[in-house]
Amino acid sequence: MSKPHILIVEAVFYHDLADEMAQGAIEAIEAKGGDYTRLSVPGALEVPAAMKFAHDGSNVSYDGYVALGCVIRGETTHYDYVCGESARGLQDLALKHNMAIGNGILTVENRDQAWARANRSEKNKGADAANAALRMIELKQEFGTK
Repeated sequence: MSKPHILIVEAVFYHDLADEMAQGAIEAIEAKGGDYTRLSVPGALEVPAAMKFAHDGSNVSYDGYVALGCVIRGETTHYDYVCGESARGLQDLALKHNMAIGNGILTVENRDQAWARANRSEKNKGADAANAALRMIELKQEFGTK
């Protein structure tokens, strides 16, 4: 695989969690010899649109994309919509536009669960999402997919 250029789109509604996940993603990308651009959006629902804007309108060509953020269950059904629609948006981009995407948007019950998944010394889901994107880039190259 040539040096991959990745766009990290992070939902910063929970800044501390987003930053920890981004650091995990950056470490994973750099470990594979890649580079990255980091872009922040308000929340998880905005991540797919930002990726599509970059894919269609940027003068920079990205090999892959990493979606980062966290949705913590609250007292209303808003959680269900945000979780489902952000995941659907990312999957639609991957399937309709052949985009290599690693989904690192956490969907959790509370901040303790979020930190267990975001923390680089625990589950390191930022790195997992970056590694997923990197693997999908490899598959695109293997199959000659544009």
